[in-house]
Amino acid sequence: MQRRQFVQTLAAGSAVAGLGTITGCASVGGSQGKVVVIGGGYAGATAAKYVRMFSDYGIEVTLVEPNPTFISCPISNLVLGGYKTIADITTPYDNLTKRHGVKMVHDMVESIDADKRMVKLAGGSTLPYDRLIVSPGIDFMWETMPGMNKPGAQDKVLHAWKAGAQTVALRKQLESMQDGGVYALSIPKAPYRCPPGPYERACMIASYFKKEKPKSKVIVFDANDDIQSKKGLFMKAWDEHYKGIIEYRPKHQVVDVDAATNTLKFEFADDFKPAVANVIPQMRAGTIARKSGLATANDRWCEVDFLTFESTVAKNVHVLGDSVQGAPKMPKSGHMANQHGKTCAAAVVALLMGKVPPGMPIYANTCYSFVAPDEVVHVASVHSYDAEKKTMLPVEGAGGISKAASELESRYAWAWAQNIWADTLA
Repeated sequence: MQRRQFVQTLAAGSAVAGLGTITGCASVGGSQGKVVVIGGGYAGATAAKYVRMFSDYGIEVTLVEPNPTFISCPISNLVLGGYKTIADITTPYDNLTKRHGVKMVHDMVESIDADKRMVKLAGGSTLPYDRLIVSPGIDFMWETMPGMNKPGAQDKVLHAWKAGAQTVALRKQLESMQDGGVYALSIPKAPYRCPPGPYERACMIASYFKKEKPKSKVIVFDANDDIQSKKGLFMKAWDEHYKGIIEYRPKHQVVDVDAATNTLKFEFADDFKPAVANVIPQMRAGTIARKSGLATANDRWCEVDFLTFESTVAKNVHVLGDSVQGAPKMPKSGHMANQHGKTCAAAVVALLMGKVPPGMPIYANTCYSFVAPDEVVHVASVHSYDAEKKTMLPVEGAGGISKAASELESRYAWAWAQNIWADTLA
C-alpha cells in the first residue's frame, strides 16, 4: 500500500471504530437527526460526506457553502508557476448530493443561535439543526495593515491564500511583469494556513522566472525568525535551482502597504517597492466563528475538545479545520482538515445515536511541496489523543521528512491531491 493511501486508511479506520459496519445507499433525508455544516472546504465537505456514510445515510446533512465549486489551496502554487490551471484544481460539489444525499445550499451564514439550534442565512432563510459543524477556514487581520483597507487596495496587492480568483489574478500580474522586475512575497508570523506553502510558492515563481524572465528576482520577506517548515530541503533547492533568483530575508514583518505605489512598509527595515507585491496577512478563524463567539483563544482561534471537535463554549456546535486552535505540532493543512472532518463525523454520528464517541482518534497528515516542476519534498506526521493532557500529540517515530527532493515524489504529490479530493468530495 502506498504511503498516501495508508495515512488516509489509518485515519478513516480510527474514526469509525465502535460505530459498527457501514452499509446502505444514499437517499435524501433521514430520521436520525439533522446536521448543518458551515463551509465546504477540506474539513467541512469531508464531515458532511462522512456523517452521511457513518450514519448509514440516516442523518440529514445540509452543507452551506457560498462558492459553486471546490478549489484546492494545495497544488495552487503550481497555477502561479504556470504548470497547472485553475481548472486542474477545481472540483464540483455534485457528488456530495448525487452519491451521498448531502443537501447543498449556496449562501453565506448571517448568524448562529446556539440556544435555539438555528442557523440564519444571508438570504433570509433559517436552518434548524441537532448538531452544527462550523468549518469557515481562515480570514485575514487586515487591521494590522491600515493601507490595505483603502478602496481597491486588496484588489491590487493580492494574497492568493484562498485559491480561486486571486490565484488567477496573481498569475496574470506575474505574466505582465517586465523581465528584470522583482516579485516580493510577504509571509506573516506563524500560525498561518499551510506552514510550507509560502516557500513552495517562492520556488514555483522562481522556476517560472528562470525559464521566462531570467533577469527577474523573488524576494521573500518573512516575519518569522526562520523558515517554518522543511528548512533544509527548501534551502537546498534554492541553492541548486534558484541561486541568484530567490533572496530570503527573515525577521521582516510588513506592518503596512501603500497599494497605490506598491510599497511595503516594515517594522524595522526600509520601505520596499517591488514590481509585484504578494502580501499574505496574519490570519484568524473565519468571520462567522468569531462573530458567534467561538474564537476563544485571543479572539483568533477556536478551542475544541479533540475527541469530538465540540466547541468549549457552545454545546452541540463543532469547529473544524484551520479555524481551530491547534494541538502541539498540528499544522493548519488540507490533509489535517480532512482528518478533522472524519473524526468529527464519527463523533457526531455517535452522539446523535446516543453512543459514546470513539475514544482514541488518530490523525495523519502528509504535506507535499514542489521545489521544482518535477521535484517534490514531503513531511508527514501521525497524532494520537492523550487522555491525560486532553489534546492530540505527535506519535514519536511516526511520519518523517524527505531526505531529498525527487521526481518520484512529484508523482506521489499529484496522486495524493487526486486521492484527497476524491476522499473529500467523491
